[in-house]
Amino acid sequence: MSERGVGERFFEAAVGLLERARVEEAGAVEAAGKLLADTVVAGGRLFAFGAGHSSLAAQDLVYRAGGLAVMNLLAMPGLVGVDVRPATLGSALERVDGLATVVLDNSPLRAGDALVVVSLSGRNPLPVEMAFQARARGVKVIGVTSVAYAAETSSRHSSGTFLKDHCDVVLDSKVAVGDAELSLDAVPAPFAPASTVVTAALLQAVAATAAASLAARGVEPPLLRSGNVDGGHEWNARVMDEYGDRIFYRS
Repeated sequence: MSERGVGERFFEAAVGLLERARVEEAGAVEAAGKLLADTVVAGGRLFAFGAGHSSLAAQDLVYRAGGLAVMNLLAMPGLVGVDVRPATLGSALERVDGLATVVLDNSPLRAGDALVVVSLSGRNPLPVEMAFQARARGVKVIGVTSVAYAAETSSRHSSGTFLKDHCDVVLDSKVAVGDAELSLDAVPAPFAPASTVVTAALLQAVAATAAASLAARGVEPPLLRSGNVDGGHEWNARVMDEYGDRIFYRS
């Protein structure tokens, strides 16, 4: 098979996952969007968390054109993407019991807020504890994960539970265990992960639903505009001033 043919196969696989998510997760997307809108209306703040590559989809929600200005990244050094050396340290931190409590204790998260937790496998102690500890503090939790892991792998948390077991709303990415969509006889390992594509799409669908839900209630959604269009900076300054007490990515 040509290199071009392999690229086409990846697009087909990714589009197939996106189509499954669109159809099968429509209700969950609606519920998650309403949850975020409810939180905004009630004066709560919005946060997103993911460790390692799961952080990419969480970061995609924060401080971006067309996104909700009140969405904040819940971050800790060593857990955001591959920002540490060695990169394997980030994977090791996901397995540390009690680390989620440390992150939450040093965050602005409080009762009445909403937290999106992204974890493809949902099996490591960090995302599991992040979800149930946040809920214990009165925070609503939206989990984005692959439910297949709960059926085909074992939890690494002492409770034996997964992220999906500690959420108010669960979004299933449909990604198969291993996160590799392609295989070739000449390649000794499966390759071409699609989890970031699908997870980011699910979360943008949730954010869009939240914006529409706010508008339907007569509330102007606190959306950011691109700084590369005329008037964008002025628009964003107004929104950030109005919601300044709910935005934590500014100095």
